[in-house]
Amino acid sequence: MILAGDVGGTKTILALFSAGENGYVCVKKQRYASADFATFNELLGLFLANANHPQVSVVSIGVAGPIVNGDCHATNLPWLLNRSEIGQCTRAQKVLLINDLEASAWGLLALPEHQFVELNPNAEVLHGNHAVIAAGTGLGEAIMAWGGTKHHIIASEGGHSDFAPRNAQEIALLTFMLAKYPDHVSYERLVSGEGLVNIYRFLEQSGYAVADVDIETQLLEQDAAAVIGKIGVAGSDALCVEALRLFCRLYGAEAGNLALKCLPYAGVYLAGGIAAKILPVLKAGYFMDSFLAKGRCRQILQRLSVKVCMEADVALLGALDYALSRAVTL
Repeated sequence: MILAGDVGGTKTILALFSAGENGYVCVKKQRYASADFATFNELLGLFLANANHPQVSVVSIGVAGPIVNGDCHATNLPWLLNRSEIGQCTRAQKVLLINDLEASAWGLLALPEHQFVELNPNAEVLHGNHAVIAAGTGLGEAIMAWGGTKHHIIASEGGHSDFAPRNAQEIALLTFMLAKYPDHVSYERLVSGEGLVNIYRFLEQSGYAVADVDIETQLLEQDAAAVIGKIGVAGSDALCVEALRLFCRLYGAEAGNLALKCLPYAGVYLAGGIAAKILPVLKAGYFMDSFLAKGRCRQILQRLSVKVCMEADVALLGALDYALSRAVTL
């Protein structure tokens, strides 16, 4: 039996997969709020207890953070995931930890075409590299380098690269963000759930529109990014609408930066928890306009496929696929 996981700053999903006649099938899956647990081992112990301590042979977990010597300090959580401790807890023969975007990349390569929505009407899919960028609690990026016969997944922490403003409004946005993060303003601070809230507050402070009292109450009582995103897609509030549009412009700009760095002629994927939820605004052109706005390199990007992944569990499924490709004995 394989225990696969997707560990993120907002939520953690663990699932058990058992071998069947037509491959591995999920026999138990549980979603947890990551902030409810002081450590990953506490969460893992609860999952195993509720599953009646199953006989696990392989653990494969995608984690939002850099993997160093096989272990991981999660980026947006005070968690250390240690392979040895996880092995002791699960009694598994093999424990694999990979970056969450690396897990997503494995999952993306196995998904059927109907799980994607194309954003570029002029796309021409060729052989070569893929790139994946995923806005959620944070901003993840990875490269799927084509080696002639298969893809090699290259994890990165590219979402933490410097935010680069492109016009007067974005320069003002950088100035606003420097007051909050004087040492470093990354793309993740803007292209993420927290980032959408930061953009909303910037527009409010700059006088773009007056904040709605009822919406302000919702922002205090609920997930603020989810509120802004939902109202922005509905088009019922000027601040939320413009915040979501600017978010998409910045998302597209950084996706274009990533594309220039690896030339993904086989296409760019948008994964993460946000893209599918704001699909109507992504399709409206704000994302692609910024993606293509690369001066002399516009012609390189204008034929690239840019697809939104609609499968919410792509990282979990990717962790399973990674286990199947790496584990000698299952």
